[in-house]
Amino acid sequence: MSTLRISVLDQSPIGEGHSGADALRASLDLARRADLLGFERFWVAEHHRSAGFAGSAPEVLAGAVLAATGRIRVGTGGVLLPRYPALKVAEVFGVLSSLYPGRVDMGIGRAGGPAGDFPARLRELSSVLRLPSGGEPYPGALSAVPPVPPELWLLGASEGSGAAAGELGVGFAFAHFLVPGPSTRALEAYRAAHAAATGGAGHGGLLAVRVVVADTRERADELAASLLLWRARKDLGDDSPLPSVETARRHRWTGLEAERAAHHRRSLIHGTAEEVVPRLRALAEANGVRELMVNTLTQDPADRVRTHELLAEGFGLSGTATGEGSVPAEPFAVAAG
Repeated sequence: MSTLRISVLDQSPIGEGHSGADALRASLDLARRADLLGFERFWVAEHHRSAGFAGSAPEVLAGAVLAATGRIRVGTGGVLLPRYPALKVAEVFGVLSSLYPGRVDMGIGRAGGPAGDFPARLRELSSVLRLPSGGEPYPGALSAVPPVPPELWLLGASEGSGAAAGELGVGFAFAHFLVPGPSTRALEAYRAAHAAATGGAGHGGLLAVRVVVADTRERADELAASLLLWRARKDLGDDSPLPSVETARRHRWTGLEAERAAHHRRSLIHGTAEEVVPRLRALAEANGVRELMVNTLTQDPADRVRTHELLAEGFGLSGTATGEGSVPAEPFAVAAG
């Protein structure tokens, strides 16, 4: 069994030739497989008006994932708090946690609106749920507090975000796949602030990493080229579905596309499991984390599933390697009349 916990950040990518509905169904399929394979968490993302991502309502998709799985922790990576009233977010996750106690993570992001009041909104959210915030419960706190409140996580890519999460005494997930450079400093800032606020180390933070694994290096290189072409196009204003391996193979790269792909290649770890697993272990050690969250984008959902199967085997996760699907737990018990 691996001592390093491995989790999943799923963005419901829309591949060339597929619809948004296809992408959402593929997310549920991947969640069932991740549950069987022994992954720690399965988080779903929030994106709006994107041709490349289908997950515009992560709290709804998280509920579907909870219903489709039986063991894995499920959450958001994350809800964009500036878009919503804090009380409404708390109520949604309070319902999920009441139905699935002990399995719900509430990951919060700061994109989508003005950043100036984000710290106050985050404190309000923490207080509403009676989570450790160092202050008195918010006057509008939930009337029915879930038996096991959701775990609150702050998503970020800076030292400031790490320090803010630590001061609140909540979890911190660093987006290495977006901005790899500050990861060590941000996680150190998080742990220092968390210790000062709570007197304990807490979870220690997690690192979200973009990963593609295949049975051969040749296949992994092709999948990486497809992903990097999509990312380069997105940087240059073309928000399209993820191109297929065949499309990427035929593509004539412009100079600007090649430049953007080279930039993003630094934050992408790809190859066979034998190549990727040691690199991920080294990255976790360098950042002082005990949990990695892998994010995989491929045009064909089958390649995404295969990445996770190979990672589970490479890390020695404790789930079952074969099976038809997860058996969801009963969300709540009904007393006999």
